[in-house]
Amino acid sequence: MANLTPFSHIGDAGDQGWVERFLSWVERGHGYACAALVALCLMCFLPGFSSLQPMDRDEPRFAQATKQMLETGDLVDIRFQDEARHKKPVGIYWIQASVVAAAEALGVPEAKTTIALYRLPSLLGAIGGVLLSYWAALAFLSRRGAFLAASLVAASIILMVESKLAKTDATLLACSMAVMGGLARAYLGQGSVKLPVRTCVVFWLGMAIGILVKGPMVVMFAGLTSVCLIFKDRSAYWLRSLRFGWGLLATLIIVLPWFIAIAIKSHGEFFQASVGQDMLAKVAKGQEVHGAPPGFYIIAFFATFWPGAILAAIAVPFAWTNRHIREVAFCLAWIVPSWIIFEAVPTKLPHYVMPLYPAIAIVVMLAVSDKFIGPNRPLARLASWVVPLIPLVLAVGLLFASISFDKTIAYSGFAVTLFAAAMAFVSRNIFVQGRVVGSILTSLLASVLVAVGVFGFFQHDLQSLKISPRLAEAAKEAKCPTPVIGTLGYREPSLVFLTGTDLNMLDGAQDAADFMKKGGCRVVFVDNRYNEAFRMLTEEQGIKLRRQVLVSGFNINGGKRIDIFVYETAYNE
Repeated sequence: MANLTPFSHIGDAGDQGWVERFLSWVERGHGYACAALVALCLMCFLPGFSSLQPMDRDEPRFAQATKQMLETGDLVDIRFQDEARHKKPVGIYWIQASVVAAAEALGVPEAKTTIALYRLPSLLGAIGGVLLSYWAALAFLSRRGAFLAASLVAASIILMVESKLAKTDATLLACSMAVMGGLARAYLGQGSVKLPVRTCVVFWLGMAIGILVKGPMVVMFAGLTSVCLIFKDRSAYWLRSLRFGWGLLATLIIVLPWFIAIAIKSHGEFFQASVGQDMLAKVAKGQEVHGAPPGFYIIAFFATFWPGAILAAIAVPFAWTNRHIREVAFCLAWIVPSWIIFEAVPTKLPHYVMPLYPAIAIVVMLAVSDKFIGPNRPLARLASWVVPLIPLVLAVGLLFASISFDKTIAYSGFAVTLFAAAMAFVSRNIFVQGRVVGSILTSLLASVLVAVGVFGFFQHDLQSLKISPRLAEAAKEAKCPTPVIGTLGYREPSLVFLTGTDLNMLDGAQDAADFMKKGGCRVVFVDNRYNEAFRMLTEEQGIKLRRQVLVSGFNINGGKRIDIFVYETAYNE
């Protein structure tokens, strides 16, 4: 095996063109590398950041619970309307609440219902996750290799998505990279080097925030990695450099106050719900129709870690052959046990394995530095067709969706995404020529184009998917002021977030008719399934209504088209 020191050169043989000039610029200092990574992140993450509707169901649940914290001033309990939301710890809600409160203080209009503000922690978490991936990779690779590894993380489709959603996962990525970067330095230093205090601070701060954001996940990643390496080396001596004494104490000081407070406030129900009903339910069976058989993540990987997934597949024999090398062993201990657990658990969502992707990117760049990855590897030329295939499938699929759902052709989104497929085809051809690094950089450009085409244009044109925003806008246009709002048959969390915490969830046509009979300024959304019965009841009871608008669209959660009638009381008539 070739040299795997952090000074290994990564580049294409004889290349003195733009690839080498750019990478030489990146190598001039960490500031240059980080600036380039931030620029790549912004190009991948910002398209669609503010225009994408609240994505049901998880995102608006998080955002609404944060909004209720701000409305009630209760920063301990987590609730969605009247329901306790005891599934995740409080960390992400506090971070989101801080951003929204600051925006309100600065005079941002309608801050509490502006979803982009709740997404800012995810955007910053995604950027932080990429920068910390670069920091973690520096324990294994040269500055150039670490930059390329972090770039593959930034350009991945899964992180493009998670950076735009007001959830925990982008922030968890940043916390995980802080922890795993510190753990890697401890292991690769073999305990003989006293880690700088700042490295230990990053490690333990990532651990504490990670626990507050998503409970045991970051502990699982670090714990399983450590156990595997201790078993391999028959020694845990290297862990001493992480200063466990004051580190554990600091972590407990940060995380225990809220856990004690919520235990008291909920009379222990938080732990019963989060562990007994949420975590164990995911282990026992597929939760919320997210069940899938083992192997799901391997199949999804080729789309979620695009454009780096094919390189990772080619690097598998390299990782196996060199599994006894400390750098590779650490990455395998990071990836394999957690991946097996995620595959074994029935509940599966693509983002669960995202914190493992930086380790895969590091293995890829270790293989590139060893000149292992190339078109000469078995099936590499055939497999490389997946690189242009993914954006091509996205372009055709989303064009079909725009024609089917909205009866229109999304020309801009189709053109840009098709251009991304062409750029990915160029990347594939460069790879076939044996210029692996040039292929990687070209694929990053294709990834930026995918972000612009899919999230910047396509999602904006797919108005049929924006049901809740259109209903909320219809309620605002009611002729009566500040209406009391009810909904029958359509109960997506995004509607609660956009219309108000006191949105009335109605059960059946009679309940809806009784709701409107109470008089005053009222608006009701009625799913077409209940519309005929509702109209008959209101006519029989002499309730005067004004039909304001019909909102038609496609509910991606229900997987079917829906028609919703918007009625308001005949106010002042």
